[in-house]
Amino acid sequence: MKARTFLLELVMIAVAVAFLFPVYALVTLSLKDPEQISRAPLAPPAPPTMDNFSSAWSSAALGPSLVNSTLITVVSLVALIALGSFAAYFLARAQSRLGYGLYILFLLGIVLPFQLGMIPLYRLVTDLGLIGTHLGMIVFYTGVQLPFTVFLYTGFIRALPRDYASAAQIDGASHLTAFTKVVFPLLRPITGTVLILNAVLIWNDFFTPLLYLGGSGFETVPVSIFSFVGQYVSDYGLVFAGLVLGALPIVVVFLVLQRYVIKGFSSGLKG
Repeated sequence: MKARTFLLELVMIAVAVAFLFPVYALVTLSLKDPEQISRAPLAPPAPPTMDNFSSAWSSAALGPSLVNSTLITVVSLVALIALGSFAAYFLARAQSRLGYGLYILFLLGIVLPFQLGMIPLYRLVTDLGLIGTHLGMIVFYTGVQLPFTVFLYTGFIRALPRDYASAAQIDGASHLTAFTKVVFPLLRPITGTVLILNAVLIWNDFFTPLLYLGGSGFETVPVSIFSFVGQYVSDYGLVFAGLVLGALPIVVVFLVLQRYVIKGFSSGLKG
């Protein structure tokens, strides 16, 4: 048994090293000048330099891109939480064919890839005059991610006792008041899961902002880094520094909310 445990620990250590090595390489190369990179790319920086970060910040125009990504991500998350939680509350509590049919419709939205409707969606956004705007991206992400958000919330709400909302309604509260004052505060674990999963997807998405925002001046971080990498591909210190700056905000969000991910997701599946 001890040998088996020791072998399992070695496998876990090997897996951890495999996952952490790209992070180590990314940070290490971002802290080196070109001479250090050419001499020993993966050795620890000696001495480390922060010049790459300042140069990458100014050259890639990451400041405006971070503002654009933050605005699109935050507003999309607020819309997803508000619409998704309220729709899921109706679907989880409705005892009718309409509720069941709508739930199946949302599940189809998860199964069918949005790429099937990419051309009609692009045409629709163009006709609405939303190409090259923050609003166009917010509407797009809200619509695409709403089925998955509703799925998570519905499973979690089904696992909650009905007594909480029923007691509030007996006291004279409406369905909306019972939901906002009683039910929604109980959804904190799954809300954390919804936040982090959708935030990572929206923040890291490259294709959609390139298609909808390319050349508009409102490019998000991945699009700006893509153009930056193409321009400075030979200067790996600048490239990796730009990648670190672009990934850092979402990494911080993930570390803050990671404890909710497994708890909320497993509760939703169980429900």
